[in-house]
Amino acid sequence: MRLANIAQLGVKELRGLARDPMLVVLILYAFTLSIYTASTAMPETLNKAAIAVVDEDQSPVSSRILTAFYPPYFSIPNLISPHEMDKRMDAGIDTFALDIPPNFQRDLLAGRSPTIQLNVDATRMSQAFSGGGYIQSIVSSEVSEYLNRYRSGAEVPVDLALRARFNQELDKGWFGAINNVISSITMLSIILTGAALIREREHGTIEHLLVMPVTPVEIMLSKIWSMGLIVLIASAIAIIFVVQGVLKVPIQGSVTLFLTGAALHLFATTCMGIFLATVAGSMPQFGLLLMLVLLPLQVLSGGVTPREGMPQIIQDIMLAAPNTHFVILAQAVLFRGAGLDVVWPQLLALVLIGSIVFVFALRRFRSFLR
Repeated sequence: MRLANIAQLGVKELRGLARDPMLVVLILYAFTLSIYTASTAMPETLNKAAIAVVDEDQSPVSSRILTAFYPPYFSIPNLISPHEMDKRMDAGIDTFALDIPPNFQRDLLAGRSPTIQLNVDATRMSQAFSGGGYIQSIVSSEVSEYLNRYRSGAEVPVDLALRARFNQELDKGWFGAINNVISSITMLSIILTGAALIREREHGTIEHLLVMPVTPVEIMLSKIWSMGLIVLIASAIAIIFVVQGVLKVPIQGSVTLFLTGAALHLFATTCMGIFLATVAGSMPQFGLLLMLVLLPLQVLSGGVTPREGMPQIIQDIMLAAPNTHFVILAQAVLFRGAGLDVVWPQLLALVLIGSIVFVFALRRFRSFLR
């Protein structure tokens, strides 16, 4: 194995990538606009949900409830009449319609249990799911506070002091931006290396390489370092200029440590890309195979939902995937400012998994060239 051959073949891969405009556009999109969109348009975030209130009580407590809904979670409530409620919801104007019945305050003070009707447009799935809980919490809080002050005139003896660490404003956009960078690293590294191998196969240049004095190891390593370098540079630019610069998301830990973990992760995922390309016979088959592999990797790695909420057997199985350890490392470094003394087990796991995947991919690649 000669380093000169690996370097020259890697430069050839970079030139081939530069001549593929679709892959270049995909890289630019994944590490710029996709990250911005993920940060500013989180689908599960309740943002300016349309709400209307039917106030049939016209009392101080109903006024408290009415004024408790305000941006950014809800739009300014529209005060409507009872006969307008169904028409507005049928027309899709309101997502939520809150109906406060007559004599609501009188029944509260008399010790009864009056009910408030909440109508939800469940076709707006993300807002309906989270907004119902928000509204219930707001109404319960306002009613409880009103009753406590009216009956006792004293403060509640126990108060809950909530302190949020790492993201004091509870801005989900911070997590959306960084998690999108993490997922883009995994996705692009597999796509680029696999596409590079299939492109050579379809163009017939792989046969030219076989008659040259190069070994399969040199060919494979050239694709690994060239495609991995592109993704690593793109991720560094995304973290520094897009996440920190444009989106103003504070990074708690060392970017250098994150990029070190990303380089080890790229070693494993680029090997996976070569392995998948040897299994697929063409680019369309490679695309279908990516859907079968990338979706479970992204969903079950902990980047979309916490691993603690998954069945134990899924958690144990996903420890064999490199991006599971990379997600743990990246979130610990970028979110919580963890150092090498905290994330060294993940670094070691990435080295071991990458070495195992490299051996399997090399064996498959050698049989692919025969």
